[in-house]
Amino acid sequence: MTSLTLNRRNLLATGIGMASLAALPALSTAADPIQRSGDPRFRLGLAAYSLRDYFSYMKGKPRQPKTDGKPIDMIGFLDYCVQQDFEAAELTSYFFPPDADDAYFLELKRQAFLRGVTISGTAIGNNFTIGAGEKLDAQIAAAIQWIDNAAVMGAPHIRFFAGTGKELEEHPERMDEAVAAMRKCAEHAARRGVFLGVENHGNLRPGQLLEIVQRIDSPWVGINLDTGNFISDDPYGDLKQCVGYAVNVQVKVSMKSPEGKKYPADMNRIANLLKESGYQGFVILEYEDEKPYEAIPEAFKSMREALASPV
Repeated sequence: MTSLTLNRRNLLATGIGMASLAALPALSTAADPIQRSGDPRFRLGLAAYSLRDYFSYMKGKPRQPKTDGKPIDMIGFLDYCVQQDFEAAELTSYFFPPDADDAYFLELKRQAFLRGVTISGTAIGNNFTIGAGEKLDAQIAAAIQWIDNAAVMGAPHIRFFAGTGKELEEHPERMDEAVAAMRKCAEHAARRGVFLGVENHGNLRPGQLLEIVQRIDSPWVGINLDTGNFISDDPYGDLKQCVGYAVNVQVKVSMKSPEGKKYPADMNRIANLLKESGYQGFVILEYEDEKPYEAIPEAFKSMREALASPV
């Protein structure tokens, strides 16, 4: 039962008239496409994963960053977003130092605010289709900890990986396990005011992704729609099936065919899909190709122009 449902019942119990009740938004849950009012609106940002080779940490372990560009930390990434005129920054969890604590996350929040950069969210690399047991329990515990971290740093959204399509096909019972794990995380996220975006990652098909989100049935859970992650003969059709549930969008400049061939994404087609769906929210460039420092400015220009043009 959603808090909005409770609020409506409380209003009725206290005798507030139907005219006041009618002013509230219509009830909806994650089982339904998201209902938005007004025209499409986009807030453009960059994912820290775009510069992944230049951070000194990877999933809690120190490493030597690449030397063909500028090494960077999270404060430096915020500066880069300012330099490139991004409005928002997605702070991928992989690149935080292993001793990151509340003081660290609060300082990131402060530094982002001083730069006028919105923290759009963070991202973790969990897997909830690995099978019931200690490993899954540890994955859930780590995910819940990152919900708390996101709340401290003011990140309104976390990219979640539900699991892989292959594991769901080979072990159908793991769909129930993944949904149960996500529900546990969603309950905690609702208390902290953080959205969970289940990404079309791990070769999840649209049907699998939609089943997960619809069965969780939480107003704090939607899809983190990655435009480059449907490996199929009709990726734009796949995106169209899922865009109504998007709570965050990540745009890639390339797509991949089922045969493994890489080809350029059609930025105008992606932009039109978002506009026609009425999407409102963050659109984050996640650059995964070569020479990011050289290519990100042009990729951002292409994305921005496509989103600004009429349908």
